[in-house]
Amino acid sequence: MSVAVTTRKFTVDEYHAMIQSGILQEDDRVELLAGEIIEMSPISSKHAGCLNRLVELFSVLLIRKDAHLGVQNPVFISKTSEPQPDLSLLKYRKIAYSDRHPKPDEVYLLIEISETSRTTDRDIKLPLYAQANIREVWLVDLVNEVVERYLEPKGNAYQSIEKYIAGQEISPQAFPDFRLAVKDILLK
Repeated sequence: MSVAVTTRKFTVDEYHAMIQSGILQEDDRVELLAGEIIEMSPISSKHAGCLNRLVELFSVLLIRKDAHLGVQNPVFISKTSEPQPDLSLLKYRKIAYSDRHPKPDEVYLLIEISETSRTTDRDIKLPLYAQANIREVWLVDLVNEVVERYLEPKGNAYQSIEKYIAGQEISPQAFPDFRLAVKDILLK
């Protein structure tokens, strides 16, 4: 015997209302993806170390005031999705997005660090990012020791996928002269 189950999808406004009312706490490790409140994976020391290194590497752009760097901060991508990528490289605004979360056209690059969250990142987040027309996403795969670069969003997929390994360099599209050694990203 099968049972029909109906789920209720939430909007970003309803999600924020749950936070303001105390149903969800600010330190709860959840994010809103396609109307569903998803529990985020715990952060391992390797994941945290990779994130710390990326913050160091991207700090040069911050000093020049070319961009803002969001560290596990929400990005508003639709009425039903407000993911919290590990890192977001954002267009510079004097008020540093203190009035609202950044929108897709203000995103230069999103970075997801994947260890235990690879399935969620690939199967749920990447299609949502493509639908929102986020022009560039990096998936730092700590298990397979590769940085995957997703470009050219169309529909719910990216048309171009490039893979980088230790020994190679990678640059954000928005800052092609800003080169990062993949070995530094992967902590090699």
